[in-house]
Amino acid sequence: MEFLFGLMRCPLTGQKLRSDRDRLLTEDGKYSYRIEDGIPVLLAEEATETAR
Repeated sequence: MEFLFGLMRCPLTGQKLRSDRDRLLTEDGKYSYRIEDGIPVLLAEEATETAR
């Protein structure tokens, strides 16, 4: 799935995403998206704003 990270973007900001254990983070670390059963949940309403 690593090769897909270059294609996936945050639906809110358009930033690239990076893997962080069981979630994906935006490049600036502001938003995260969970991975459920190996599938990233990339819905804007499912984004979690992270504390930086």
